[in-house]
Amino acid sequence: MRYGPDPDSMFPNENIRSLCFIKNVVTRPNIVIGDYTYYDDDSGAEDFEKHVTHHYEFIGDRLVIGKFCAIGKGVEFVMNGANHRMDSFSTYPFNIMGHGWEKVTPDLKDLPLKGDTVVGNDVWIGQNVTVLPGVHIGDGAIIGANSVVSKDVEPYTIAAGNPIRPIRKRFDDETIRLLLRLKWWDWQAEKIFANLETLCGSDLTKLKELL
Repeated sequence: MRYGPDPDSMFPNENIRSLCFIKNVVTRPNIVIGDYTYYDDDSGAEDFEKHVTHHYEFIGDRLVIGKFCAIGKGVEFVMNGANHRMDSFSTYPFNIMGHGWEKVTPDLKDLPLKGDTVVGNDVWIGQNVTVLPGVHIGDGAIIGANSVVSKDVEPYTIAAGNPIRPIRKRFDDETIRLLLRLKWWDWQAEKIFANLETLCGSDLTKLKELL
């Protein structure tokens, strides 16, 4: 018996070809995607990597996205390669133009690099969101459409805007601590299947029983 869709399939529902499990289409070693995380785009969800921009191997930064995330159409993950040197008199990247200008190629330590971009598990990112380099989005967070994620977002927080700001927590602190302890996204498919009604409900008593 199968307990849900195959996490190794490109299109989990053949009737919804706009929805793709992106773990199965990424080719760059510096993009890491968890099981069941999907990108939804009717213009070609399988082209998710086009939405990860300025991502150069020589910089070494990674995009890490957890399991069971829902990513809306038009998202852009801007990586550290977009950053220009800011401590010099000009920010213009002369070196990438060649023709002798490469003599002023900066060391990586001279660039304002911000590290890996990390998205937790069970995160919902709305349409046309821009995620800037080096931010961390916590488990269970919701990012409103058209937002610019310029700073970290706490777990189970609804955030939106440009620049992004927290709107409210999804649950009280006790429930959030419980969910972070539970880590249901790491369960086997059979256990998730058996507890779908609780996970898709709001009965705190039943949630506590899962511990």
